[in-house]
Amino acid sequence: MNVTEHLPILVVIIPLMTAPLCVLLGQPRLVWFAALVSSWLSFAAAILLVMQVTAEGPISYWLGGWEPPWGIEYRIDILAAYVLLIVSAMASLVLVFARKSVPREIDEHRIAYFYTAFMLAFAGLVGIVATGDAFNVFVFLEISSLATYALISMGKDRRALNASFTYLIMGTIGATFILIGIGSLYMMTGTLNMLDLAARLPEVSDTRTVRAGFAFLTVGIGLKLALFPLHLWLPNAYAYAPSMVTAFLAATATKVAVYLLLRTILVIFGIDFSLGLMPLDNLLLMLGLIGVLSASLVAVYQRDIKRLFAYSSVAQIGYMVLGIGVANTTGITAAILHLFNHALMKGALFIALGAVAYRIGSTRLEDFAGLGRKMPWTMAGIVAGGLSLIGIPPTAGFISKWYLVLSTLEQDLWPVALLVLLGSMLAVIYVWKLVEAAYFGKPDEYRHYQEAPISMLAPLWILVIANFYFGIHTGLTVGLATQATSALTGGGG
Repeated sequence: MNVTEHLPILVVIIPLMTAPLCVLLGQPRLVWFAALVSSWLSFAAAILLVMQVTAEGPISYWLGGWEPPWGIEYRIDILAAYVLLIVSAMASLVLVFARKSVPREIDEHRIAYFYTAFMLAFAGLVGIVATGDAFNVFVFLEISSLATYALISMGKDRRALNASFTYLIMGTIGATFILIGIGSLYMMTGTLNMLDLAARLPEVSDTRTVRAGFAFLTVGIGLKLALFPLHLWLPNAYAYAPSMVTAFLAATATKVAVYLLLRTILVIFGIDFSLGLMPLDNLLLMLGLIGVLSASLVAVYQRDIKRLFAYSSVAQIGYMVLGIGVANTTGITAAILHLFNHALMKGALFIALGAVAYRIGSTRLEDFAGLGRKMPWTMAGIVAGGLSLIGIPPTAGFISKWYLVLSTLEQDLWPVALLVLLGSMLAVIYVWKLVEAAYFGKPDEYRHYQEAPISMLAPLWILVIANFYFGIHTGLTVGLATQATSALTGGGG
């Protein structure tokens, strides 16, 4: 048997099968090791998939040997391979960080269940990306969401339960909307295969049912995406979840939702229907801009740094949605680029905050006073992530902002380009607050802090180096994003 033939299913099955294994193993160190090995195997499978897809084109994998559209198909095209790479890479790095972090934040008797939920969340996210079946998307969405609610509720702060409950309510509403949308499309076409849907929908696209299905899907995905004004669950979920969960979710969950939005509006419905016949482009442009400016303003006034970067995530999602709303090739390329680059910067920032929380037990701004001298490597990582967040050259963040500004100027939307730059200026303010406290604040002389352990610094600095590497060597990311855009706007791939 040739293993490479089964890569599309292996990338999902490996973490899915590791979840029950975690419960059976029980012992915290063994459970962590099993999760770590599993995530790195998935990451290796994702790398091989990217190489295979770029060399040979999209992969169609039939489950049980049933030919699509009768059977369920896993379909890996360039965009899917790109997102699988991001999700599996972040899971692998966050699990290295988790070795020291999780025993500090989670009770010992809960650790096995914690890793079980983590592997289920991971399997759900890669499943959403790998499948070519609309109903399967909903199934994997529920697997990842239910596991995520459990993960968030395990935070040490009692408010984690409240945050988890809010997310549960809003996530359930989002999932219901998505299911109603999928049901509407099935009613009109009699198929759930995404490519088959794309072929059959044009004949019935002028019906109320299809338009209602489109609206339900867009709102449901918008909730999962934390698109303004459907973002209310996100700040508390990120602020009170365990450190490794925040780092993983910030770098992956919303990216998978952006992928799902792109897949739905550009592949299933097609660009002419979504951004032409339906006025979604103007709506996304407006909501993206409001999200960027309002969330950045709220971030400026936050005293808890985890919460500050959570609001910053809402703003960054705004940039991605804005790119799609501009409705040209450069804009969609910018959205896909930012999907990758934002995972790098937010992964680095939240891992660094986790390291700070590990050493000082807090992420409050006032407790950062003088940390630049006490934890130089960790704080340097936060500054580097902050520079990428602002979009300073030569960081990865600059590349996606550059493409975003170019896309607005191509459409003569120069006021939008100015507002994008204003969003970056607000990012300068809230990142500077942190830098000022850490490097110019007076440290508490009674507190003796050490640098974070190497198992936390290693994943942080891998991501920091990646932020600069992909800001200088843009061939891989821009190449993949451009290929993905042409496949999406060309109506398939």
